[in-house]
Amino acid sequence: MDREREQTAQSFGEEVVKVVRFRVQRFRPEEGKAYVQEFQVPVYRGMTVLDGLHYVRDNLDSTLAYRFSCRMGVCGSCGMFINGFPRLACQTQILELGSDTVDVRPMPNYPVVKDLVPDLGPLFEKHRTVRPYVIRDPRELEQPTGEFLQKPEELEEFLQFTYCIKCGLCLTACPTVATDPQYLGPQALAQAYRYCKDTRDAGMDERLKVAAGTEGPWRCHLAGACSEACPKGVDPALGIQLLKRLALLRRWRLKKPHRPAPLAGERTGVSRRPGIPEPPPPTVESEGSASS
Repeated sequence: MDREREQTAQSFGEEVVKVVRFRVQRFRPEEGKAYVQEFQVPVYRGMTVLDGLHYVRDNLDSTLAYRFSCRMGVCGSCGMFINGFPRLACQTQILELGSDTVDVRPMPNYPVVKDLVPDLGPLFEKHRTVRPYVIRDPRELEQPTGEFLQKPEELEEFLQFTYCIKCGLCLTACPTVATDPQYLGPQALAQAYRYCKDTRDAGMDERLKVAAGTEGPWRCHLAGACSEACPKGVDPALGIQLLKRLALLRRWRLKKPHRPAPLAGERTGVSRRPGIPEPPPPTVESEGSASS
């Protein structure tokens, strides 16, 4: 390692522990072919794979393309295939991989835009298909008159599925998605179950028409790879099995849709605490206000 590289690594404020070989898959759309390029990266304790890619971009090859944002495992932007397993680059420490080689590739089961940047369009399109939001009277949703009441035990029914950050790693790990691109996949199906169980929602049957269709949970082989890959501890494989049971019970009319949560109603005898600002106006005009 030359002096300049060593000084750059030490600029992170840590002592270099060793030098690791980064094997990065490159892809340039104008050439239409993929190839692997190797880089020598000095590593310090606590350094993540994302830090290693930053080092490559800043010191060795500024044309390297990859996606990232929050750097703290929240936004889900830096999903990659690292040493043969789908991971978030910002959450994966190089030394914890226990190898002198870090193999970094774009997430499988997605088209590649460039180098390590996948096209997540299929993920969000499938997510949108299952209507991942509370379906209620649109007038109440657009001009709310109160809060929907929900008990803590009702929240527990679907709470873990709200932790999904839509990184798409579960679709990368899914063997069914690898062979059937039309399959909705673990992310969308787990979110379908999440909103079907939400007592504030009144759109269970409407959502199940799509989520429990031919490309729905019936194609899941229960490999469990999606749950193993999830960086937030969500268990989408469980959500898919629960969605199967819910869909069958509704089809055989053995279960009624839950009664939508009531409104808390307007509070009486209380006033707004001084100093608390008013909520901002809606950022999207409703159909009624747009036509008026």
